[in-house]
Amino acid sequence: MKTVRITAISDTHLAEPELPGGDILLIAGDITYRGRTSEIAQFNRWLEKQPYRNKVLVAGNHDFMFEEYPVNAQQLIPATTHYLEDELDLIDGVSIWGSPITPWFHDWAFNRERGDAIAKYWEKIPAGIDILVTHGPPYGILDGALRYNALAEHVGCEELMKHVKRVKPKYHIFGHIHAGYGQMHRHGTTFLNVSIMNEKYHPVNKPMTFDFEVNDG
Repeated sequence: MKTVRITAISDTHLAEPELPGGDILLIAGDITYRGRTSEIAQFNRWLEKQPYRNKVLVAGNHDFMFEEYPVNAQQLIPATTHYLEDELDLIDGVSIWGSPITPWFHDWAFNRERGDAIAKYWEKIPAGIDILVTHGPPYGILDGALRYNALAEHVGCEELMKHVKRVKPKYHIFGHIHAGYGQMHRHGTTFLNVSIMNEKYHPVNKPMTFDFEVNDG
């Protein structure tokens, strides 16, 4: 067995949090405000300095360029970064599947209608993966939106929750709903909402780091 140290963050929106370093850095989207080339370049300058052997990036609903001009956007990412868009990668012995898709909300990037339209993306998630990284949360898990400083409603994806129960990843990493920051263990999965921003877009939440045991025999 070997131990892989993983740090997870989301919703940096051009903030540059101080990270502890480790083996894998997972970024669950919303690295920009509007997905402009200059914003991605600024993010990449910060990303290149981070002390991790491998970095994994999933885009978010603010990261328009990754949906509108995917080839150009991905060419801006450092070579040491694995970009995942509805796909699987094996990184440092850890199987990771990532997706930027979120339920429709005001016509942002990677929005899909609830129900069958979004379910077809989650059907692609293979069983037996170690870590699932999506930009948004599953329904009912760290997905409470605030209104007037009070919990207004759960806004996570119902179809995603069905497939998380099917796949049973060891960890599910996401962000998107800033007020949902925290962790929870249910259905055999540890869920982490790793948004570093609060509802007012202040970077007050700490990155989350955990150790993952890999059978290297």
